[in-house]
Amino acid sequence: MRRILVPALTAVLGLSALTATSPASAAPAERDKPFPSRIELPDGFEPEGIAIGPGAKAWLGSLADGDIYRVSLRTGEGEVVVDGTGTPAVGLKSDRRARLFVAGGDSGTARVVETRSGDVTDYDLDGAFVNDVVLTKQAAWFTDSGLPQLYRVARDAKGAAAATATTLPLTGEWVQGTGFGANGISTTPTGGDLLVINSGTGVLYRVDPSTGVATAVDLGGASLTMGDGMLRHGRLLYVVRNRINEIAVIRLDRTGSSGELVRTITADDLAESTSFDVPTTVAKFGGKLYLPNARFGTTATPDTDYWVTKVRAKP
Repeated sequence: MRRILVPALTAVLGLSALTATSPASAAPAERDKPFPSRIELPDGFEPEGIAIGPGAKAWLGSLADGDIYRVSLRTGEGEVVVDGTGTPAVGLKSDRRARLFVAGGDSGTARVVETRSGDVTDYDLDGAFVNDVVLTKQAAWFTDSGLPQLYRVARDAKGAAAATATTLPLTGEWVQGTGFGANGISTTPTGGDLLVINSGTGVLYRVDPSTGVATAVDLGGASLTMGDGMLRHGRLLYVVRNRINEIAVIRLDRTGSSGELVRTITADDLAESTSFDVPTTVAKFGGKLYLPNARFGTTATPDTDYWVTKVRAKP
């Protein structure tokens, strides 16, 4: 683990704070303007993860070089606020202090970015492909798509991350399978256990965070192959199925032991101004879901278009 300072970030955020227009002084027409359905990202950015908040701003990570891009959901305007060092930024989450927890993909690492101070803490997890992350009150949990295990970074009462991480092997009913294993991660409605999707097998598991014992969630026969990022809101679990361009909406029971597929969000639910092209992760603001499109079937070049798609969370 090492700590480095990103001085440019503090300057950028300070400038943004000085120049931002407060809601009270914004023109009425601007305040009433609907949030865009499609948010353009920098050409060649190669997004994968998204986190939203505090407020109506989203954070996105680049698979290409680890850049972190901050964008306004209201205007669609954004900028790179953390320059990457070549390590991919895959799944990420933000807390109430705008602290970012970032999975490092095939680097086998993770990092925590203190966006207000510019401090970055790196964790060498010795992983195969650190893919996604979820925050609980006590910890940040990272998945590994190449190894049957999770990584835990403890958090204190203010959400600050510990200096080291621990590894939790997945046991019980967990079947690693071939190809990508553990991918998206969330929590059960009670918050006591974790939910982890295996992309290759399409099985959703409930995982005891104290033991690593995994139990398959009864979905009534529904398969979630190609399951990627996940988001739980109450008892609804949104599972992004990346290469088939849809989101499975699961209504869970209180414990997360079983669930029912109640809806599938597809391109037919989108505004005419936007589209899906291999969405990977999902975040929510108000009644809308936001998904970055990784475009895995398209050869990435410095000129390749990338964007975030907005869709209604409810039918």
